[in-house]
Amino acid sequence: MKKQIKNTLPANPNTSIVAARGVSDENGLAQYIQTIQKIPILTAEQEYEYATQWVKNQDNVAAEKLVASHLRLVVSVAYDFKNYGVPLGELIASGNMGLMQALQKFDPEKGFRFSTYAMFWIKAEIYETILNNWSIVKIGTSANQKRVFFNLARAKRALGIMDNNMSDDQTRQVAEYLSVPESEVKRMATRISARDVSLNAPMKSDEESTDILSNMSDGRESIADTVEKMETRRRGYELLKKHLAALPERDREILRARRLTEPALTLEALAQKYNISRERVRQIEERAYAKLRDAILKESQG
Repeated sequence: MKKQIKNTLPANPNTSIVAARGVSDENGLAQYIQTIQKIPILTAEQEYEYATQWVKNQDNVAAEKLVASHLRLVVSVAYDFKNYGVPLGELIASGNMGLMQALQKFDPEKGFRFSTYAMFWIKAEIYETILNNWSIVKIGTSANQKRVFFNLARAKRALGIMDNNMSDDQTRQVAEYLSVPESEVKRMATRISARDVSLNAPMKSDEESTDILSNMSDGRESIADTVEKMETRRRGYELLKKHLAALPERDREILRARRLTEPALTLEALAQKYNISRERVRQIEERAYAKLRDAILKESQG
């Protein structure tokens, strides 16, 4: 699938920067960044036009302009992940893959800017690259294990835990702090400490030097939480769209007008439109909302 996405756009001397490839050295990376900074940022109107041309006509030129204008976004996101032990060039290459995956799935008619939509795919692809470059998490890593992997050092510092081998009580504290089962904390802590090059090894030879994991930047929301929130938001939108379409036409239109439109239409305006009483409009709105809510909750919890 990724190979197909990579080959979607034409490759020529002027557009090779769009390809999801790594940058092998610092000079190449600097040149790459200088190149993409020269690409103009699109206005909302241009972005919508190019996205529409791509979705409707598979216009490669339009797709290329849309993707190329967001390559600097990929670099910006990649820099946020640079302290996780993966070369920046590889992170950028992975982010570019995420950007092109976003292109394949983007729908300009939903009203979102492409950059907002693409951010999820860029981060998700970089996130997976980081995990795949750590031998301790290559096989069978759950969402909870990912949360512990990226946030164990932060949790220990916040709780004042300095021991590498945590006691049962310390493990319980970390589990509560990260909202994960104790078993996940024990499992991931063991896997981290057993790595060929320990993350708890001093950065320098002196005994007072801090460990590598403690020096990772974590001043922002955790990666796992960010990805989970974006995935939850995307899933919620899909469920809303699906079950809203299943409502009777009049119920759907009244619910949209009353609860999904800004500003909301008044009961009086809708009563006149459908030639019914205001109370009847209110009843339809409440019935449609309850039906929609119950359907979404049932499927999301199933």
